[in-house]
Amino acid sequence: MSIHVIGVDAYALGWVGVELRDGAFGRAMLASTLYEIVAGSSGAAVIGVDIPLGMLPDRWRAADTLAADQLGPRRGSIFRVPPKAVWQEGDFAAANRLCRELTGAGLSRQSWALRPKLLEANAIWERHPGLLFEAHPEVSFRQMAGEPLAYAKKTWTGQARRRQLLAKHGIVLPDQLGPAGQAPPDDILDAAAVAWSAHRMATGAAQSHPSPPEENEGTRIAIWY
Repeated sequence: MSIHVIGVDAYALGWVGVELRDGAFGRAMLASTLYEIVAGSSGAAVIGVDIPLGMLPDRWRAADTLAADQLGPRRGSIFRVPPKAVWQEGDFAAANRLCRELTGAGLSRQSWALRPKLLEANAIWERHPGLLFEAHPEVSFRQMAGEPLAYAKKTWTGQARRRQLLAKHGIVLPDQLGPAGQAPPDDILDAAAVAWSAHRMATGAAQSHPSPPEENEGTRIAIWY
């Protein structure tokens, strides 16, 4: 039976996905909402998403600190995810104030900008237990390489290295991706790396930060790779 998974990355105009079948490239897709990708997933076993899934009531998540510690020069690609109540505030000023009250540290505007996509992904995650899981491209690439990547994903050398790592692990991205080829190259590469982790999740090979995952209200919170 074929193992069908999808890796999804948020980008400026929506979401970009890479589908794998038995670990090899199947297709790439663009969508304005994550709901569209889930609805058109054609029975995918799992869908990996590069967006935080699950928050704690009163503190930062262990997953983000542990993952960042493994990334060396790429640690800045991971941001700490504040408590759940922070995301329920209506504006940045209120969210930043509550974040300081709960954790002793403020919230970045970069993190707050992800709020719409984060809330959408978490709503799907809660509605369809076991379908979505959280992955992070740099954590996935680090696992593929056996070491942190030296060059950032927006550099020529960094993109060449990431494409090489994907190919080494059986994911050969074609030059022509159809409409999905309009997405930025680093977002396509990120979605493919998340898809690699999704395949590992579907086959029982995935690991997680932390291990075992944190638990909150019956859910498991971790970054899988």
